[in-house]
Amino acid sequence: MDSTPSDLIDRAKAFATKAHAGQVRKYTGTPYIEHPERVAARVARLPYATPEMVAAAWLHDVAEDCTVTFKMLIDYFGPAVAALVWDLTDQYTKEEWPDLNRAARKRREAARLACVSREAKAIKLADVADNLSSLDPADDFAPVFVREKVALLAAIGGADETLRAEVEEAAKRFEVRS
Repeated sequence: MDSTPSDLIDRAKAFATKAHAGQVRKYTGTPYIEHPERVAARVARLPYATPEMVAAAWLHDVAEDCTVTFKMLIDYFGPAVAALVWDLTDQYTKEEWPDLNRAARKRREAARLACVSREAKAIKLADVADNLSSLDPADDFAPVFVREKVALLAAIGGADETLRAEVEEAAKRFEVRS
């Protein structure tokens, strides 16, 4: 199926909107689709962004949070977009690795993400930047989440420096003083 770059992005946006319909963000209660929209907008601003990257940014949580399979993503968006989404989907989940605690799963996930493409790393940094910007510093879980994301940032070298700086700046709001 031939399509234009904007058609690919529009189809990804529509697909993500439908897949996330009715979902809300855990801490803010806002419609979930606002998160992938902001991630896609961050990715679209990158000088090397491709339509596949922007489409994957829209879709980055559909396999994890919705009833979407990778076969569906390949069929609807092609192997390049599906591969990016695969790279962005947590592989070390509690369900798949019940014998590992959260810290061990996050360490393995960070090591895995260190090996993905520059494009996938950039999308992941855009995702982390958005998650940190919407995290409430008063939330008891915030310090744990931020430590995990700072460790992830250290692991995924070679990613976009502008996004890396955004993540570092957002993380500063949560620095725990001893």
